[in-house]
Amino acid sequence: MAESVRFTRDHEWARNEGERVVVGITDYAQDALGDIVFVDLPEAGRVVAAGDEVAEVESTKTVSAVMAPLAGEILEVNGALAAQPEVINGDPFGKGWLFTLRPADPATLDELMDETAYRAYVEELSR
Repeated sequence: MAESVRFTRDHEWARNEGERVVVGITDYAQDALGDIVFVDLPEAGRVVAAGDEVAEVESTKTVSAVMAPLAGEILEVNGALAAQPEVINGDPFGKGWLFTLRPADPATLDELMDETAYRAYVEELSR
């Protein structure tokens, strides 16, 4: 994974792509959820604070909230997930992205966990 990807304790990932940040759920999250059957995405233009609930992912097991990893404005959502939410299970870091946002303060991305810290966090949860 690239160094520009950061992680939250709520199992979201955030990838810096210049003026925008792409957001999705981690492989750990999609695996824990099981087969994803529905995704409720935020509306473009919505302004969110870090930690706000912005989306929901529904699986055959449960419904899970997706939190905004950073404060900012939602720019775009992955509309393809409406017809094929299971893409998240197969490619959570690629075609399974949920939304993009323009961060209010791009430097806050650096406050999230890097891949090494996230792996250690997940290992701790698995004990």
